[in-house]
Amino acid sequence: MENKDKIIDIDIRREMEDSYIEYAMSVIVGRALPDVRDGLKPVHRRILFSMGQNGLTPDKAYRKSATVVGDVLGKYHPHGDAAVYETMVKMAQDFSIRYPLVDGHGNFGSIDGDSAAAMRYTESKMAKLAMEMLRDLDKETVDFMPNYDESLEEPAVLPARYPNLLVNGSNGIAVGMATSIPPHNLGEVIDGVCEIIDNPEAELKDILKHIKGPDFPTGAYIMGKNSMYEAYRTGRGKVIQRAKTKIEEMSNGKSRIIVTEIPYQINKARLVEKIADLTKNKKIEGITDIRDESNRKGIRIVIELRRDVNAEIVLNQLFKYSSLQQVFSIIMLALVDNEPRILSLEQILRLYLKHQVDVITRRTEFDLNKALNRVHLLEGLLIAIDNIDEVIRVIRSAYNDAMEKLMERFALSEAQARAILDMQLRRLQGLEREKLLEEKKDLEEKIAYYRRILSDPILLKSIIKEELLEIKDKYADKRRTDFIDAYEEIDIKDMISDDEVTVTLTHLGYIKRVAIDTYKTQKRGGKGISSMSTRDEDFVETLLLTTNHSKLVFFTDRGRIYRLNAYEIPESSRTAKGTNIVNLLPLDEGEKITSALSFKDDRDNAHYVLMCTKLGIIKKTRLDQFQKSDRNGLIAISLDEGDSLIGVALTDGEQNILCVARQGKAILFDEKEVRDMGRTARGVRAMRLDLGDEIVSMLVTEHDKDLLIISERGYGKRTPISEYNVQSRGGKGSKTYKITTKTGEIIGAKIIADEDEIMVINTDGTLIRMSAKDISVLGRVTSGVRLMKTSEDKAIASFAKIEASEEE
Repeated sequence: MENKDKIIDIDIRREMEDSYIEYAMSVIVGRALPDVRDGLKPVHRRILFSMGQNGLTPDKAYRKSATVVGDVLGKYHPHGDAAVYETMVKMAQDFSIRYPLVDGHGNFGSIDGDSAAAMRYTESKMAKLAMEMLRDLDKETVDFMPNYDESLEEPAVLPARYPNLLVNGSNGIAVGMATSIPPHNLGEVIDGVCEIIDNPEAELKDILKHIKGPDFPTGAYIMGKNSMYEAYRTGRGKVIQRAKTKIEEMSNGKSRIIVTEIPYQINKARLVEKIADLTKNKKIEGITDIRDESNRKGIRIVIELRRDVNAEIVLNQLFKYSSLQQVFSIIMLALVDNEPRILSLEQILRLYLKHQVDVITRRTEFDLNKALNRVHLLEGLLIAIDNIDEVIRVIRSAYNDAMEKLMERFALSEAQARAILDMQLRRLQGLEREKLLEEKKDLEEKIAYYRRILSDPILLKSIIKEELLEIKDKYADKRRTDFIDAYEEIDIKDMISDDEVTVTLTHLGYIKRVAIDTYKTQKRGGKGISSMSTRDEDFVETLLLTTNHSKLVFFTDRGRIYRLNAYEIPESSRTAKGTNIVNLLPLDEGEKITSALSFKDDRDNAHYVLMCTKLGIIKKTRLDQFQKSDRNGLIAISLDEGDSLIGVALTDGEQNILCVARQGKAILFDEKEVRDMGRTARGVRAMRLDLGDEIVSMLVTEHDKDLLIISERGYGKRTPISEYNVQSRGGKGSKTYKITTKTGEIIGAKIIADEDEIMVINTDGTLIRMSAKDISVLGRVTSGVRLMKTSEDKAIASFAKIEASEEE
């Protein structure tokens, strides 16, 4: 009773650590990680061994999968039957494993994620290549260990006569570590091993002459090689997979994207659903239909596009947002002497070769011992044939000690004496003696050969090479995965002509890109043409004249900056509404674009970004501070409450700046009066405003040009810049426009020349294009002439200029 009630004090922290480490090592060694020698986890090894033991070879009939699963569970793998069957299913799926090891008969699932039929319905046997995994297993080439209840023995590793770890790869999550080894081409990997056999000093660069990279069962492309080479060198890296696609022109002028191969481990049905969702959510514009036309001959996903979209741009958006482009992380983690290690490509091949040296050595020793034993028996039989009468006499005279008497009389071993006693009478003929002598001679030649192998490492490795090349000749196939340039090496701009375009952004945030030749020049005072189908409460606020290759920088009311390439904005027809900009930029809720700027990367005389707010604050920041701006946004200016950006310009730091206010005043001052500030600074005062007034335009002046001012009711005028005197920054300015009820307040101003043209757009989306020389040149305090007719309930929303150099 005392022992029963005895309590043992244990440090719970130490107990938890010990128990967890035991559990972790059990998962690492016994379940999740492959052995570097045969590339198999225990469950894979047990399935193949069990199938081999049950004679389920490729030349035999299929057997119910439940038979195999039951045998594996009962004898070797005391875990769930689902785990064993799912593993066996994957070993049979030609889209999951590069070289299937199980030959499945029945429904073994699909690339769309359909499950296999229950194990009671499907049948299976070993694939032909699996025989090479078990080859020479019966020749004591590997160690055996007791099974879970020590009633049977199972191999600790398989002979694996080809480098299965690299050929079929491996994926597994252990405790605190994971492995992710991509599959490779059988022929290439065997050539890599042969390179090390031929050149023991071979380095990674020598091996990579043969092993080009991963070779996925689903084909597709690998983009770039730098990260892949890093993985081969260090054991960690990645490869970017990209689907194989082509663009086809259709008979109705539309185009379509055809997908014929997809990245490895991607569910095709989910991929199609994802593309459909991207279209539905307007993340990708221009897709009109998507169909999966795949069949037993291969994959075929058809994506039909609108007539007005660039197929190359849509395809690149698909690569960006869907699984048509996927990163495969490489972690070459495997068990070496039951310890997990991150291995380089060279280390994996050398450890595999070491295993094969061990396998062939043990096989040769087995064959040598077998041959020596047989020669020993043959020598005894020859003695018996040569002394047949005496042998018969000894046997007849014996009672139950014939073996001992034969051993004594002829100096035989026990094995020889037993062989003589087991010998059939027909073997006593003279002809048999010749056969035995011939067999002995053959065996002695083999013995000499086996001893030569064991004493000559070069000969032994040449045998490994020869047998590997036999497997290559028998099972190797063409590479499925091809290589293309890395994404960063492909410039999408090269696919798109640098045409002039207009980019419009509405009050409610709809943006579109339209070719500039859509709009024809009209005479001053015309009604214009419709540029957009807008909702009643929506109107165009920003109009940019730019080119496809330009960069567009967007400034928001919250003082943040975002950047897009012009070609990334979906191209639309003249009357289309466009795409909501929240689909292109990650704006916060309620955040609104208030200003936009267009510039090219090769702009060489711009050093600063000049920003002006509606409450009269101006700020100058070096252009290089915005080089990192991207879709995630950066702070451009710190704004006071109630303030917002109204103007942004690029400048060289030596210009005069003109600010125009809504109620008819303007101020001209030297840019040098605005000091250079950091990206998050507030700025300084540009103009002192009357109550209720605000800045509508900030302009970089040019002396030989005019200031164009347009008011809400469609009136406008040109005034020479020379009529404005340079003042000190922060003053109240001077009169620049006579505001009346007929003209309405100023909506904006531009610096223009006679050769330029302007585009004016009103709040219902109607747009007019006219020549600047058609607009009257008037003094500072005048109202101007009618440029565009507007109805009572509509007003001018925005206008932009088309420079003569751009038009040419």
